[in-house]
Amino acid sequence: MKILLIGSGGREHALAWKLAKNSRVEKIFVAPGNGGTAIEDKCENVNITDIDELLEFALNNSIELTIVGPEDPLTKGIVDKFKAKGLKIFGPSMAAARLEGSKSFSKEFMKKYGVKTAEYEVFYEADKALRYLETCSYPIVVKADGLAAGKGVAICESKEEAINSVKSFMIEDIFNGAGEKIVIEEFLEGIEASILSITDGKTIIPFISAKDHKQIFDGGKGPNTGGMGVIAPNPYVTNEVFSDFKENIMNKTLVGIKEENFDFKGIIFFGIMITKKGTYLLEYNVRMGDPETQSVLNLMESDLLELIEASLDEKLSEVNIKWFNGSCINVVLASNGYPGYFEKGFEIKIDRSVKDKVFLAGAQLEKGILRTNGGRVLSVVGNGKSIEEARINVYKAIEKVDFNGKYFRNDIGLV
Repeated sequence: MKILLIGSGGREHALAWKLAKNSRVEKIFVAPGNGGTAIEDKCENVNITDIDELLEFALNNSIELTIVGPEDPLTKGIVDKFKAKGLKIFGPSMAAARLEGSKSFSKEFMKKYGVKTAEYEVFYEADKALRYLETCSYPIVVKADGLAAGKGVAICESKEEAINSVKSFMIEDIFNGAGEKIVIEEFLEGIEASILSITDGKTIIPFISAKDHKQIFDGGKGPNTGGMGVIAPNPYVTNEVFSDFKENIMNKTLVGIKEENFDFKGIIFFGIMITKKGTYLLEYNVRMGDPETQSVLNLMESDLLELIEASLDEKLSEVNIKWFNGSCINVVLASNGYPGYFEKGFEIKIDRSVKDKVFLAGAQLEKGILRTNGGRVLSVVGNGKSIEEARINVYKAIEKVDFNGKYFRNDIGLV
Protein backbone atom coordinates (compact mmCIF):
# COMPACT_ATOMS: atom_id res chain seq x y z
CA MET A 1 0.00 0.00 0.00
CA LYS A 2 1.13 3.52 -0.84
CA ILE A 3 -0.06 6.24 1.52
CA LEU A 4 -0.01 10.02 1.16
CA LEU A 5 0.27 11.78 4.53
CA ILE A 6 -0.30 15.55 4.46
CA GLY A 7 1.41 17.84 6.96
CA SER A 8 4.78 18.86 8.37
CA GLY A 9 4.63 18.73 12.17
CA GLY A 10 5.47 16.41 15.02
CA ARG A 11 1.96 15.00 14.68
CA GLU A 12 2.72 13.86 11.13
CA HIS A 13 6.04 12.28 12.16
CA ALA A 14 4.18 10.31 14.86
CA LEU A 15 1.48 9.27 12.37
CA ALA A 16 4.10 8.16 9.85
CA TRP A 17 5.97 6.18 12.54
CA LYS A 18 2.77 4.41 13.61
CA LEU A 19 1.54 3.70 10.06
CA ALA A 20 4.93 2.30 9.02
CA LYS A 21 4.51 -0.51 11.57
CA ASN A 22 1.84 -2.14 9.38
CA SER A 23 3.44 -4.76 7.11
CA ARG A 24 1.06 -3.90 4.24
CA VAL A 25 2.45 -0.37 4.05
CA GLU A 26 5.09 -0.17 1.32
CA LYS A 27 5.60 3.59 1.08
CA ILE A 28 4.45 6.74 2.88
CA PHE A 29 4.80 9.97 0.95
CA VAL A 30 4.72 12.90 3.39
CA ALA A 31 3.77 16.29 1.96
CA PRO A 32 5.71 18.39 2.73
CA GLY A 33 7.05 16.51 5.77
CA ASN A 34 10.00 17.51 7.94
CA GLY A 35 13.40 16.26 9.04
CA GLY A 36 11.83 13.46 11.05
CA THR A 37 9.74 12.05 8.22
CA ALA A 38 12.77 12.40 5.92
CA ILE A 39 14.56 9.69 7.92
CA GLU A 40 11.57 7.63 9.12
CA ASP A 41 11.20 4.04 7.90
CA LYS A 42 9.29 3.67 4.60
CA CYS A 43 8.87 7.47 4.27
CA GLU A 44 9.72 9.97 1.54
CA ASN A 45 9.06 13.71 1.70
CA VAL A 46 7.45 15.43 -1.29
CA ASN A 47 7.53 19.23 -1.37
CA ILE A 48 3.86 19.86 -2.20
CA THR A 49 1.25 21.84 -0.25
CA ASP A 50 -1.23 22.99 -2.90
CA ILE A 51 -4.44 20.93 -2.81
CA ASP A 52 -4.76 20.53 -6.58
CA GLU A 53 -1.12 19.46 -6.85
CA LEU A 54 -1.63 16.97 -4.02
CA LEU A 55 -4.62 15.55 -5.88
CA GLU A 56 -2.58 15.23 -9.08
CA PHE A 57 0.25 13.52 -7.14
CA ALA A 58 -2.18 11.01 -5.61
CA LEU A 59 -3.66 10.18 -9.03
CA ASN A 60 -0.26 9.84 -10.70
CA ASN A 61 1.40 7.75 -7.98
CA SER A 62 -1.22 5.05 -7.31
CA ILE A 63 -1.93 6.38 -3.82
CA GLU A 64 -4.39 4.03 -2.12
CA LEU A 65 -5.04 6.16 0.96
CA THR A 66 -4.54 9.82 1.86
CA ILE A 67 -4.46 10.96 5.49
CA VAL A 68 -4.76 14.67 6.31
CA GLY A 69 -2.87 15.92 9.35
CA PRO A 70 -3.56 19.67 9.70
CA GLU A 71 -6.85 21.56 9.75
CA ASP A 72 -6.23 24.07 6.96
CA PRO A 73 -6.63 21.72 3.94
CA LEU A 74 -9.65 20.09 5.62
CA THR A 75 -11.48 23.40 5.95
CA LYS A 76 -10.60 24.17 2.31
CA GLY A 77 -12.33 21.02 1.06
CA ILE A 78 -9.48 18.63 0.25
CA VAL A 79 -11.62 15.62 1.23
CA ASP A 80 -14.41 16.61 -1.16
CA LYS A 81 -11.95 17.09 -4.04
CA PHE A 82 -10.24 13.73 -3.51
CA LYS A 83 -13.53 11.85 -3.17
CA ALA A 84 -14.85 13.47 -6.35
CA LYS A 85 -11.96 11.74 -8.16
CA GLY A 86 -12.68 8.39 -6.50
CA LEU A 87 -9.73 8.52 -4.09
CA LYS A 88 -9.79 7.21 -0.52
CA ILE A 89 -9.08 9.96 1.99
CA PHE A 90 -9.35 10.03 5.77
CA GLY A 91 -10.86 13.23 7.13
CA PRO A 92 -14.13 15.18 7.32
CA SER A 93 -15.81 16.90 4.40
CA MET A 94 -15.57 20.68 4.06
CA ALA A 95 -19.04 21.02 5.62
CA ALA A 96 -18.09 18.91 8.64
CA ALA A 97 -14.73 20.68 9.01
CA ARG A 98 -16.62 23.87 9.87
CA LEU A 99 -16.83 22.41 13.39
CA GLU A 100 -13.23 23.59 13.72
CA GLY A 101 -13.05 26.19 10.95
CA SER A 102 -15.73 28.47 12.43
CA LYS A 103 -16.06 29.10 16.17
CA SER A 104 -19.53 30.60 15.71
CA PHE A 105 -20.73 27.64 13.63
CA SER A 106 -19.44 25.16 16.20
CA LYS A 107 -21.04 27.03 19.12
CA GLU A 108 -24.38 27.17 17.29
CA PHE A 109 -24.05 23.44 16.55
CA MET A 110 -23.42 22.75 20.26
CA LYS A 111 -26.44 24.84 21.25
CA LYS A 112 -28.69 23.19 18.66
CA TYR A 113 -27.89 19.65 19.82
CA GLY A 114 -27.67 20.32 23.55
CA VAL A 115 -23.91 19.84 23.85
CA LYS A 116 -22.77 21.17 27.23
CA THR A 117 -20.73 24.33 26.64
CA ALA A 118 -20.13 27.86 27.93
CA GLU A 119 -22.63 30.66 27.32
CA TYR A 120 -21.64 32.86 24.38
CA GLU A 121 -22.51 35.65 21.94
CA VAL A 122 -21.42 36.08 18.31
CA PHE A 123 -20.41 39.49 16.92
CA TYR A 124 -19.95 40.67 13.34
CA GLU A 125 -19.23 44.34 14.20
CA ALA A 126 -16.58 45.69 16.55
CA ASP A 127 -18.73 48.48 18.01
CA LYS A 128 -21.44 46.03 19.08
CA ALA A 129 -18.83 43.73 20.64
CA LEU A 130 -17.29 46.67 22.51
CA ARG A 131 -20.69 47.74 23.85
CA TYR A 132 -21.33 44.17 25.02
CA LEU A 133 -18.10 44.24 27.03
CA GLU A 134 -19.62 46.98 29.22
CA THR A 135 -22.15 44.45 30.57
CA CYS A 136 -19.86 41.43 31.06
CA SER A 137 -18.50 39.72 34.12
CA TYR A 138 -14.76 39.09 34.04
CA PRO A 139 -12.67 37.08 33.23
CA ILE A 140 -14.16 36.51 29.78
CA VAL A 141 -12.96 34.72 26.64
CA VAL A 142 -12.64 36.37 23.21
CA LYS A 143 -12.24 34.03 20.22
CA ALA A 144 -11.53 34.75 16.55
CA ASP A 145 -14.14 32.90 14.49
CA GLY A 146 -11.75 31.48 11.89
CA LEU A 147 -8.49 29.53 11.98
CA ALA A 148 -5.70 31.47 13.66
CA ALA A 149 -2.99 28.83 14.09
CA GLY A 150 -4.09 28.15 17.67
CA LYS A 151 -3.55 31.79 18.68
CA GLY A 152 -7.06 33.18 18.21
CA VAL A 153 -8.24 32.79 21.81
CA ALA A 154 -7.71 35.46 24.48
CA ILE A 155 -8.62 34.96 28.15
CA CYS A 156 -9.27 38.50 29.34
CA GLU A 157 -9.04 39.23 33.06
CA SER A 158 -10.35 42.78 32.71
CA LYS A 159 -12.53 44.94 30.49
CA GLU A 160 -9.41 46.73 29.25
CA GLU A 161 -7.84 43.44 28.11
CA ALA A 162 -11.09 42.44 26.39
CA ILE A 163 -11.33 45.80 24.58
CA ASN A 164 -7.74 45.43 23.35
CA SER A 165 -8.44 41.88 22.14
CA VAL A 166 -11.60 42.86 20.25
CA LYS A 167 -9.77 45.77 18.59
CA SER A 168 -6.76 43.67 17.60
CA PHE A 169 -8.95 40.83 16.27
CA MET A 170 -11.60 42.87 14.45
CA ILE A 171 -10.12 46.29 13.65
CA GLU A 172 -6.38 45.69 13.38
CA ASP A 173 -7.09 42.29 11.76
CA ILE A 174 -4.02 40.58 13.26
CA PHE A 175 -5.28 37.18 12.04
CA ASN A 176 -5.76 38.17 8.39
CA GLY A 177 -9.53 37.81 8.26
CA ALA A 178 -9.97 35.07 10.90
CA GLY A 179 -11.14 37.71 13.40
CA GLU A 180 -13.65 39.55 11.22
CA LYS A 181 -16.28 37.73 13.25
CA ILE A 182 -15.72 36.87 16.92
CA VAL A 183 -17.24 34.83 19.73
CA ILE A 184 -17.29 36.22 23.27
CA GLU A 185 -17.99 33.51 25.80
CA GLU A 186 -18.24 32.79 29.49
CA PHE A 187 -14.97 31.93 31.21
CA LEU A 188 -14.96 28.42 32.69
CA GLU A 189 -12.61 27.70 35.57
CA GLY A 190 -11.21 24.20 35.87
CA ILE A 191 -8.83 21.64 34.35
CA GLU A 192 -8.56 21.23 30.58
CA ALA A 193 -8.45 17.84 28.92
CA SER A 194 -8.06 16.66 25.33
CA ILE A 195 -10.00 13.65 24.10
CA LEU A 196 -9.05 12.61 20.58
CA SER A 197 -11.61 10.31 18.96
CA ILE A 198 -12.27 8.56 15.67
CA THR A 199 -15.61 8.55 13.87
CA ASP A 200 -17.19 7.02 10.78
CA GLY A 201 -20.25 9.27 11.00
CA LYS A 202 -22.27 6.56 12.77
CA THR A 203 -20.02 5.73 15.72
CA ILE A 204 -17.48 7.70 17.75
CA ILE A 205 -14.73 5.84 19.62
CA PRO A 206 -12.85 8.03 22.10
CA PHE A 207 -9.12 7.53 22.52
CA ILE A 208 -7.23 7.76 25.80
CA SER A 209 -7.47 11.25 27.31
CA ALA A 210 -4.55 13.69 27.39
CA LYS A 211 -3.46 16.78 29.29
CA ASP A 212 -1.66 19.49 27.31
CA HIS A 213 0.62 22.08 28.92
CA LYS A 214 0.36 25.32 26.95
CA GLN A 215 2.47 27.83 28.88
CA ILE A 216 6.18 28.16 28.15
CA PHE A 217 7.47 28.11 31.73
CA ASP A 218 7.34 25.61 34.59
CA GLY A 219 4.29 25.89 36.81
CA GLY A 220 2.04 26.92 33.92
CA LYS A 221 3.51 30.43 33.74
CA GLY A 222 4.37 32.71 30.86
CA PRO A 223 2.83 33.11 27.40
CA ASN A 224 0.87 30.37 25.62
CA THR A 225 2.57 28.16 23.05
CA GLY A 226 1.42 25.43 20.70
CA GLY A 227 2.01 22.99 23.57
CA MET A 228 5.07 22.20 25.69
CA GLY A 229 4.18 18.73 26.91
CA VAL A 230 1.46 16.12 27.39
CA ILE A 231 0.44 13.51 29.95
CA ALA A 232 -1.72 10.63 28.72
CA PRO A 233 -4.03 9.49 30.09
CA ASN A 234 -5.07 12.73 31.79
CA PRO A 235 -5.17 11.98 35.54
CA TYR A 236 -8.09 14.40 36.00
CA VAL A 237 -10.34 12.46 33.60
CA THR A 238 -11.92 10.17 36.17
CA ASN A 239 -14.60 7.59 35.36
CA GLU A 240 -17.19 10.15 36.47
CA VAL A 241 -15.77 12.85 34.18
CA PHE A 242 -15.55 10.40 31.27
CA SER A 243 -19.19 9.34 31.73
CA ASP A 244 -20.27 13.00 31.84
CA PHE A 245 -18.26 13.67 28.67
CA LYS A 246 -19.82 10.75 26.80
CA GLU A 247 -23.38 11.53 27.84
CA ASN A 248 -23.43 15.32 27.51
CA ILE A 249 -20.80 15.99 24.84
CA MET A 250 -19.77 13.01 22.69
CA ASN A 251 -23.14 11.32 22.21
CA LYS A 252 -24.95 14.60 21.52
CA THR A 253 -22.25 15.55 19.02
CA LEU A 254 -22.83 12.27 17.20
CA VAL A 255 -26.57 13.02 17.04
CA GLY A 256 -25.70 16.35 15.43
CA ILE A 257 -23.31 14.78 12.91
CA LYS A 258 -26.06 12.37 11.85
CA GLU A 259 -28.82 15.02 11.75
CA GLU A 260 -26.67 17.38 9.67
CA ASN A 261 -25.76 14.51 7.31
CA PHE A 262 -22.08 15.32 7.66
CA ASP A 263 -19.70 13.14 5.66
CA PHE A 264 -17.29 12.63 8.55
CA LYS A 265 -14.85 9.75 8.44
CA GLY A 266 -11.93 11.03 10.42
CA ILE A 267 -10.72 12.35 13.76
CA ILE A 268 -12.84 14.50 16.06
CA PHE A 269 -10.97 16.08 18.94
CA PHE A 270 -12.89 17.31 21.98
CA GLY A 271 -11.24 20.05 24.03
CA ILE A 272 -13.06 19.92 27.36
CA MET A 273 -13.02 21.78 30.68
CA ILE A 274 -13.56 19.86 33.91
CA THR A 275 -15.28 22.22 36.36
CA LYS A 276 -17.01 21.97 39.73
CA LYS A 277 -20.30 22.16 37.81
CA GLY A 278 -19.44 19.31 35.47
CA THR A 279 -17.67 18.78 32.15
CA TYR A 280 -18.05 21.36 29.36
CA LEU A 281 -16.94 21.41 25.73
CA LEU A 282 -14.55 24.23 24.85
CA GLU A 283 -13.98 23.41 21.18
CA TYR A 284 -13.91 20.82 18.44
CA ASN A 285 -10.91 20.05 16.29
CA VAL A 286 -11.36 17.84 13.24
CA ARG A 287 -7.86 16.34 13.24
CA MET A 288 -5.28 14.95 15.64
CA GLY A 289 -3.87 17.38 18.19
CA ASP A 290 -0.21 18.28 18.45
CA PRO A 291 1.52 17.42 20.82
CA GLU A 292 -1.24 15.08 22.11
CA THR A 293 -0.85 12.71 19.14
CA GLN A 294 2.72 11.79 20.06
CA SER A 295 1.61 10.51 23.48
CA VAL A 296 -1.69 8.92 22.48
CA LEU A 297 -0.22 6.93 19.57
CA ASN A 298 2.53 5.64 21.86
CA LEU A 299 -0.11 4.14 24.11
CA MET A 300 -2.16 2.68 21.24
CA GLU A 301 -1.42 -1.02 20.83
CA SER A 302 -3.98 -1.47 18.03
CA ASP A 303 -2.94 -0.98 14.41
CA LEU A 304 -3.66 2.59 13.27
CA LEU A 305 -4.12 1.72 9.59
CA GLU A 306 -6.71 -0.94 10.42
CA LEU A 307 -8.54 1.60 12.58
CA ILE A 308 -8.59 4.15 9.74
CA GLU A 309 -9.84 1.52 7.30
CA ALA A 310 -12.66 0.59 9.72
CA SER A 311 -13.68 4.25 9.77
CA LEU A 312 -13.71 4.50 5.97
CA ASP A 313 -15.75 1.28 5.75
CA GLU A 314 -18.20 2.50 8.46
CA LYS A 315 -17.32 -0.48 10.66
CA LEU A 316 -16.13 1.26 13.83
CA SER A 317 -19.02 -0.29 15.77
CA GLU A 318 -17.15 -3.61 15.41
CA VAL A 319 -13.83 -2.25 16.73
CA ASN A 320 -12.21 -2.34 20.18
CA ILE A 321 -9.01 -0.33 20.55
CA LYS A 322 -6.26 -1.88 22.71
CA TRP A 323 -4.18 0.43 24.91
CA PHE A 324 -0.95 0.06 26.84
CA ASN A 325 -1.80 -0.24 30.53
CA GLY A 326 0.24 2.72 31.73
CA SER A 327 1.15 6.32 30.97
CA CYS A 328 3.06 8.28 28.34
CA ILE A 329 4.66 11.67 28.84
CA ASN A 330 5.68 13.86 25.93
CA VAL A 331 8.09 16.74 26.59
CA VAL A 332 8.57 19.30 23.83
CA LEU A 333 12.08 20.60 23.20
CA ALA A 334 11.93 24.14 21.87
CA SER A 335 14.33 26.74 20.53
CA ASN A 336 15.49 29.17 23.21
CA GLY A 337 13.35 32.32 22.96
CA TYR A 338 10.21 30.60 21.67
CA PRO A 339 7.36 31.69 21.46
CA GLY A 340 9.17 34.97 20.78
CA TYR A 341 12.30 35.45 18.68
CA PHE A 342 14.61 32.45 18.33
CA GLU A 343 17.56 31.42 16.16
CA LYS A 344 17.53 28.30 14.00
CA GLY A 345 19.86 26.20 11.88
CA PHE A 346 21.57 24.36 14.75
CA GLU A 347 22.52 20.69 14.40
CA ILE A 348 20.29 18.22 16.28
CA LYS A 349 22.05 15.21 17.80
CA ILE A 350 19.93 12.18 18.73
CA ASP A 351 21.48 9.08 20.29
CA ARG A 352 20.41 5.96 18.36
CA SER A 353 19.12 4.38 21.58
CA VAL A 354 16.27 6.92 21.75
CA LYS A 355 15.45 7.26 18.03
CA ASP A 356 11.97 5.74 18.43
CA LYS A 357 11.21 8.09 21.31
CA VAL A 358 11.79 11.29 19.32
CA PHE A 359 9.32 12.95 16.96
CA LEU A 360 10.61 15.91 15.01
CA ALA A 361 8.58 19.02 14.16
CA GLY A 362 10.54 22.25 13.58
CA ALA A 363 13.49 20.44 12.02
CA GLN A 364 14.80 19.75 8.54
CA LEU A 365 17.38 17.45 6.98
CA GLU A 366 20.21 19.31 5.20
CA LYS A 367 22.90 17.23 3.50
CA GLY A 368 22.29 14.37 5.90
CA ILE A 369 22.31 16.56 9.03
CA LEU A 370 19.21 17.37 11.08
CA ARG A 371 18.94 21.09 11.89
CA THR A 372 16.50 23.19 13.90
CA ASN A 373 13.97 25.03 11.76
CA GLY A 374 11.19 26.16 14.12
CA GLY A 375 10.11 27.09 17.61
CA ARG A 376 8.93 23.70 18.79
CA VAL A 377 11.77 21.56 17.46
CA LEU A 378 10.81 18.06 18.59
CA SER A 379 9.03 15.90 21.14
CA VAL A 380 10.58 13.24 23.35
CA VAL A 381 8.23 10.60 24.78
CA GLY A 382 8.54 8.18 27.65
CA ASN A 383 6.23 5.34 28.65
CA GLY A 384 5.81 3.75 32.05
CA LYS A 385 3.43 1.73 34.17
CA SER A 386 2.76 4.95 36.09
CA ILE A 387 3.08 8.69 35.46
CA GLU A 388 6.11 8.73 37.76
CA GLU A 389 7.87 5.96 35.80
CA ALA A 390 7.03 7.61 32.47
CA ARG A 391 8.40 10.91 33.80
CA ILE A 392 11.70 9.29 34.82
CA ASN A 393 12.01 7.62 31.41
CA VAL A 394 11.28 10.72 29.34
CA TYR A 395 13.72 12.98 31.18
CA LYS A 396 16.42 10.29 30.89
CA ALA A 397 15.81 10.18 27.12
CA ILE A 398 16.00 13.99 26.88
CA GLU A 399 19.62 13.78 28.09
CA LYS A 400 20.42 11.91 24.84
CA VAL A 401 18.99 14.62 22.57
CA ASP A 402 20.84 17.89 22.09
CA PHE A 403 20.97 21.08 20.05
CA ASN A 404 22.19 24.61 20.72
CA GLY A 405 19.53 26.58 22.62
CA LYS A 406 17.57 23.50 23.72
CA TYR A 407 14.77 24.55 26.07
CA PHE A 408 12.10 22.44 27.78
CA ARG A 409 9.86 22.44 30.81
CA ASN A 410 11.05 20.38 33.78
CA ASP A 411 7.64 19.83 35.36
CA ILE A 412 5.70 17.76 32.82
CA GLY A 413 4.20 14.86 34.74
CA LEU A 414 4.25 16.55 38.13
CA VAL A 415 0.50 16.37 38.83
